[in-house]
Amino acid sequence: TSTTTRTRKSTDRELPGEEISPGLRLIETSLPMPAPEQALSLAFSKRDEESVDPRNLLFFDTETTGLAGGTGTRAFMIGAADWHQDGLRVRQVLMTTMAAESAMLDVFTAWLGEKDTVLSSYNGRCYDSPLLKTRYRLARKEDPITPLDHVDLLFPTRRRYRGTWENCRLATIERELLRIVREDDLPGSEAPAAWLNYLRGGSARNLRRVAAHNHQDVVTLALAYAAFSLTYLGGSYWDSDEGLNLMKGRLFGLGYDLYDPVWSDQPPGYTLLLAAAFTVAGPSVAAARAVT
Repeated sequence: TSTTTRTRKSTDRELPGEEISPGLRLIETSLPMPAPEQALSLAFSKRDEESVDPRNLLFFDTETTGLAGGTGTRAFMIGAADWHQDGLRVRQVLMTTMAAESAMLDVFTAWLGEKDTVLSSYNGRCYDSPLLKTRYRLARKEDPITPLDHVDLLFPTRRRYRGTWENCRLATIERELLRIVREDDLPGSEAPAAWLNYLRGGSARNLRRVAAHNHQDVVTLALAYAAFSLTYLGGSYWDSDEGLNLMKGRLFGLGYDLYDPVWSDQPPGYTLLLAAAFTVAGPSVAAARAVT
């Protein structure tokens, strides 16, 4: 006689969002983070005379079936954040079947076409964009990514902080620059297994954690972009201690709430003073130093 062992399907199959087409879910949230009121400089990216309307930025990140890339690797989730109306909008599309890839690519194309989009990512030029372009090509769809401007935050991070920080991972930016510490975060390396386990009938728990991880990634990109743009005032970066205080003052002056989402462990007086100095004398290191 022979016995067959069957994997019992999990009863925990609930995923966030709503199904917008067979096997494709949309997760959409909005955070109370108003867009900066003025154009953001690109000087930190060696584009000294250029700036971008913050509402045109689309911060994106993918979760994929493998970390090596290549033709056999596909994205099962695309997350994107942009400033929309009164806050930061975060949209994520998640495939729950292999057959939903075409619909997912169409949704991302639609997002890219909503405005004069400028993409921003972390290592997206070398990983996320080439991977998605390959998937568009294999699906025999027009590539919407190549024509767009793309600001990859990995390269200015390396130029500024290599040798200062232990590494230049996105989690290090969160900890060292933004003072964000994640709780119960699922490492990106475990995302492929979480998705495949769900496809095979397993629990949705880790796939929900993947969605939370991706959500935080694109929010961090928006905060990091603003931080890089604002800490390059006057043609030079602030040092880490001074820069942290001046960045808080500048972000507060642009409408971000102190303590949440702008991290601070100090009373608000000094930050308010710096914000006032920027309002009166313009955003410069000299203006801030004049009141210290």
